[in-house]
Amino acid sequence: MKVTVADCLELEAFEGAEVVAGKLNLSNDVKSISVLDACDNDDLKFYRVNKAEIFLTGFLGIKDDVDKQCSFVRHIARRGCAALAVYYVGRAVRSLDHRVIETAERELVPLILMPAEAEYTEAITEVMDKVLYGDNFSNSLISNTVFHLLNFEKHSNFQSAVREAAINNDFQLIILSEDFNPILTVETRHKATISDAIKLGKERNVESNSKVYTMIDVNGVLTYWGPVSINNDKYYMFIVDNEDSYTAGEITKLAEIIELAMGMWKYTPERDAKAEFIKALIRGNKSLAYTLKDEAKISGDDILSVFFSKGIGTEVESHVFAEFEKEEDLNVMKITEGDETYGMILTFEDSGGSAALKNSCVRLFDKLKGNKKARIFHVTGLNGIEGAGDAYRLISESWSFVQNVFPYKRVFTKYELTLVSNCINIQIQGGFVKKNYIQLLDPFKEAGENKGKQLLETLETFVLDAGMNSGKTAEFMGIHTNTVQYRLKKINEMLGVEITGNRIIPGLTMALALKRLERVVS
Repeated sequence: MKVTVADCLELEAFEGAEVVAGKLNLSNDVKSISVLDACDNDDLKFYRVNKAEIFLTGFLGIKDDVDKQCSFVRHIARRGCAALAVYYVGRAVRSLDHRVIETAERELVPLILMPAEAEYTEAITEVMDKVLYGDNFSNSLISNTVFHLLNFEKHSNFQSAVREAAINNDFQLIILSEDFNPILTVETRHKATISDAIKLGKERNVESNSKVYTMIDVNGVLTYWGPVSINNDKYYMFIVDNEDSYTAGEITKLAEIIELAMGMWKYTPERDAKAEFIKALIRGNKSLAYTLKDEAKISGDDILSVFFSKGIGTEVESHVFAEFEKEEDLNVMKITEGDETYGMILTFEDSGGSAALKNSCVRLFDKLKGNKKARIFHVTGLNGIEGAGDAYRLISESWSFVQNVFPYKRVFTKYELTLVSNCINIQIQGGFVKKNYIQLLDPFKEAGENKGKQLLETLETFVLDAGMNSGKTAEFMGIHTNTVQYRLKKINEMLGVEITGNRIIPGLTMALALKRLERVVS
């Protein structure tokens, strides 16, 4: 089948590309495609230019020399290349100079300006698929798969049909929820585990909308990843090429056919048991969580930490979680909606001591707080499913208030959450207990409005924000350390106690937290 430059421009790899010169020769034949990035014109003698060849270049070796770029265009044009596609404009080459465009126009060579985010790989794969297979793409993988997938007489459902197609064509198929939990697995070999593949998939950030499936080598097993839509919901599918028999283009075509077959079979994925397990705990439905634990393959003893995060960003969060799983050999299980994520960290039977694992979780949450808008609420160190359910309840009841009590923090532990939860209960109940705490701060009223307000603000900052560090208190308040020390001395005299005393600070902390909380809810 004859393939022209114009045919290639219709491929997805050239979506967004612009022909800026040589439009009269878009009928040039195409039989091959290759990359040509020379550092000097003398380097061009090593390249044999075929008349039906598309060249891809970023002018990487001559990105700052327009004269050499023009000479480059003349060289390949006079040897009869089919077209020249220029990449990385705006990234490597600042801009495509008008002299280069004029040279290509004079030499009648089609000059294609590629989108800044485009990469060589997709064009090479799709053009060669077009040249080798044409529009029919009538290779055995596709025809055999279609035969089995559409055998409605033999199979009762999509799962059965795709399993036979996989066995006969030596591939494997795994469909994952948007949160990377397996929904459907069709395994025909066991050289690598699904969990290993998922870890690498998260690490490579396969959420990108690549037109060609992303290849990931999992311990010598080639897997191809990409998004798939089922009943208008987003899922991920990865296909395993057991014998390295197929190209990325063939796998992409295979994925498209499998997706079409899902619609024809009216396939509905099974529920995401892991996501449902988390949702049950968030809702406080512990009995449902116990029912789901076997289906989700979760043991209560494996739950190390539960968390809620917001404002981090999906891409950043996915990257940090992937690195964490790789380094710590722990599993992050989560559900994400918008900029909010609920999740848990699971350990394994052969993991190390609990103290070390808890510290690993703390380091993870500290890494997530890089964004100023990020907020992470976690309870680490749990007692099974009961403890996980109680932890989610603690988070849901107090997360919105704890930020007001501790406005400078981004990561909130069970200690801050418990303190604020107790303050909420005291605030709601009112009465004698609340009165006792609030009265601890009465001496500030007696000091006069301005002076009392100033000293109370200093004490709040010192206790709740600065961890009783006078240097940090000065930094938060924008005053000198000596001023802080002077005010703290006055506060000691006013209250008649040493405020940092072990028997004094618990009650004082509760009183100050209640005071801040009262400003929000009153």
